Amino acid sequence: MALQFDPGISKAPFTTLANEHPGSDVYPFDQFRVEWGPIFHRGRLNGSARVLVIGQDPAAHETVVRRILVGEAGRRVQGFLAKLGITKRYVMINAYVYSVYGSVTTAARRDPALIAYRNRWIDAIMEPGNVEAVLTLGAAAREAWTLWKATPTGVASTVSMAAVTHPTQPEGAGGTAAQVAAATQQLLANWNAALGTLAPAIAHPDRQVPLVLYGNTWAEGDRAPIPKADLPAGLPDWMHADDGWAVRAGTTAAVKRHTITVTVPDTIIP
Repeated sequence: MALQFDPGISKAPFTTLANEHPGSDVYPFDQFRVEWGPIFHRGRLNGSARVLVIGQDPAAHETVVRRILVGEAGRRVQGFLAKLGITKRYVMINAYVYSVYGSVTTAARRDPALIAYRNRWIDAIMEPGNVEAVLTLGAAAREAWTLWKATPTGVASTVSMAAVTHPTQPEGAGGTAAQVAAATQQLLANWNAALGTLAPAIAHPDRQVPLVLYGNTWAEGDRAPIPKADLPAGLPDWMHADDGWAVRAGTTAAVKRHTITVTVPDTIIP
């Protein structure tokens, strides 16, 4: 029987990478929430992954769960992968292992130590030779892949890649309901183009499915739940059933930095 939880980072080279993670000398405190610790991945680290997803940085839900892309963005990405027939064999990492605080300067994001450490993760994921497609979410993720592609190992790789708009960009950019709707339509058109690029590259999906493109807005089934097998043992079901239960709370940015409020849904307690 397959484990209904993720045992975590338990084998080389990922154990070494976890032990050797950079600190505030590479991720400055004025740009990253280093105090909450690094959050490394979600998905398969056993060499079976057919798709590598690169995101940006962990948010509040990820900080609690200690896995990346477990909030709304993660559910949208999970739905994207399902359209490709990928339900298990994927692995996700972020451009940054710490949560961004404010904005990241060019000097910080181009720090050779930051880039080198991230490239070691990509090297380790790509080394078994099973990854058939790469999906990058947003500008930071695209840059992460581009910088790895400039390495000797990256130059030799012929894996197919698609760079897409970040999953929550329409809401994150703000604006009126009409503006969010228009941005969502643009995002989904961008995601449809990525599906067209990646679907032919995936020769070994978890299941064979017809390619169904997105419409002009999010539809039933476009979001998918985070599988229990991606999360640490012992997490309550409501933490993977939906998001919205973790928020940075406070009246100022400094207070919010120190505080994450977790709320158990009303329906859980009889």
